[in-house]
Amino acid sequence: MISVGDAYICIGSNLGDKRLNCQNGIDSLVNSDHTDLIQTSRIYRTDPVDYLDQDWFINQVIRVSTRLDPFQLLDCLKQIERCAGRTGPSVRFGPRILDMDIIFYENRVINHARLTVPHPRMHVRRFVLQPLCDIAPDLIHPVQLVPVQHLLANLDDLPIGVHLVDA
Repeated sequence: MISVGDAYICIGSNLGDKRLNCQNGIDSLVNSDHTDLIQTSRIYRTDPVDYLDQDWFINQVIRVSTRLDPFQLLDCLKQIERCAGRTGPSVRFGPRILDMDIIFYENRVINHARLTVPHPRMHVRRFVLQPLCDIAPDLIHPVQLVPVQHLLANLDDLPIGVHLVDA
């Protein structure tokens, strides 16, 4: 496969069989002819953020190598979410069967109406930073210009719970 770039994707679910939803999302992405799985983080059980009246989430970060440009990758992820049964949001940050977000795409900075990379809230989200640090603690955030492990170490978001799930 000729690679366009490496991307880090955060995957989450808090409806139904959460682990299976996430795994099915990963499988759908990497069973295509345009994306290879490079690394996976451990799986975390995380408390909801922003909209608290909902069940806990399962979150994980994967690193992929893809022939898709960032916008094509976004379209692919949104299609996978729809196929999993995700409909438009009824509540911002509310429950979802599958959520797949591009966290980083290479070291690009993209500010477009359809896509912002790095993900605009990732640097303050423990449920993104913790699994990301499992696989790429020294990765430099291209806007903050510090390693992601530094961002994680300097978070002040307690009591948001992020707990490792047994494999």
